[in-house]
Amino acid sequence: MAINLQKGQKIDIGLSKMTIGLGWDPNEGTGFDFDLDASAFMINHKRQIPSEPFFVFYGNINSPDNALHHTGDDPTGGNSADGDDESIQVDLSKVDSRINEILFVVTIHDASTRRQNYGQVRNSYIRIVDDNTGQEVAKYELGEDFSIETAVEFGRLYRRNEQWKFEASGIGYKEDLAFFLSKYYNGQIIK
Repeated sequence: MAINLQKGQKIDIGLSKMTIGLGWDPNEGTGFDFDLDASAFMINHKRQIPSEPFFVFYGNINSPDNALHHTGDDPTGGNSADGDDESIQVDLSKVDSRINEILFVVTIHDASTRRQNYGQVRNSYIRIVDDNTGQEVAKYELGEDFSIETAVEFGRLYRRNEQWKFEASGIGYKEDLAFFLSKYYNGQIIK
């Protein structure tokens, strides 16, 4: 039976292979398609991605250690009526030893031009599915009203004492993807 997580709740993972599924439903009549993008930042002890390929998104679908695989972009929010819109496959046994944390963020593409925010999105969630059984292990549904935010940190996997744990974050930002890149990467920004 899946665990329904609350904001800030932490759980032991106990899995090595899993899929992180992210889902959302845009409200009707907002004018434009909602292009929400799931991304993962593989962060070291300095709270930085060690190099550009450790930022996994629709333009870089595999991490250099082959621990993360982004399954593809959903530019309209219509991939699934009642399932995951975007997902990232994770194999914790392959994670580079420099990585202590994997942050899962969803941003609204071109939010300021399209005048979109999370107040126009409903049924947002992040869930963990055991790749061996196909069973949902845990799910966190964003219950908060992010009325002005254009990006949300949904959750994070983090390593403590050589064990992986998951935390349901639910932190909203009025920022775009470039903000997260500048926060977690000191090198050249990816185009």
